[in-house]
Amino acid sequence: MRTALFASVLALMSATAQAETINLFAAGSLKAALTEIAQSFESRHGGKVKVAATFAASGLLRERIEKGEAAHVFASADTGHPTKLAAAGRASTPVVIFARNQLCALVREGLSVTSTTLLAMMLDPVVRVGTSTPKADPSGDYAFALFAKAEALKPGAKAALEAKALQLTGGPASEKAPAGRNQYAWVMEAGKADLFLTYCTNAVLARRELPKLQIVQIPGDLNVGAEYGMVVLKDAPPAALELARFIAGADGQAILVKHGFGPGDPPK
Repeated sequence: MRTALFASVLALMSATAQAETINLFAAGSLKAALTEIAQSFESRHGGKVKVAATFAASGLLRERIEKGEAAHVFASADTGHPTKLAAAGRASTPVVIFARNQLCALVREGLSVTSTTLLAMMLDPVVRVGTSTPKADPSGDYAFALFAKAEALKPGAKAALEAKALQLTGGPASEKAPAGRNQYAWVMEAGKADLFLTYCTNAVLARRELPKLQIVQIPGDLNVGAEYGMVVLKDAPPAALELARFIAGADGQAILVKHGFGPGDPPK
């Protein structure tokens, strides 16, 4: 009798522990901000809820979810990937825009670039322009959208920039920075590009690690805004919805803004 009761208690404890673990799949650009948000969320729950976070390119994470990996909350660097999951019936909530970002140009030491000369510099045949990988990583899609906007400013720019862009990060076969290194600082320090188009939040982190890098703001007629979308996946534990609401709420938004992100849409 005592043995059976003990076994029942263990089973209940095991089920409770499983229900209290939230698997968060999130864009790599969110790592610093969402790590802090997850810690704050766990603290609010007195350590009874654990957030197990996986950070990678959003398109690759979406593919992993489609193949059956157990994700509960998906925070993407775009709205397209979570929308695709929702359209396939894999989400229990609508897509919520919870953060915004902008592209910046991360420039190596010794290359003289300003916002005014940025397009001409990118079109210079000897200047190597790095991007992330379109379709796998929204950062690459935003960079190629920037190339499309350049066409209106200089005919032929779109094709020229697409042809020369070095897709250095975010793809399934992209080289990864050594453990503890910022991906973009490592790419630039390794001399793989002269100029890299990435999120401004990424650029700030890269320069923090490698101060000799320059950050050049992209002019408004060329820049592309990034909208980050989030969904809670079907069959997620109740705490997953709480985490999503925390990210989109005042406390989560304050942390995102502290890390350089623009605010998301107000909760409906």
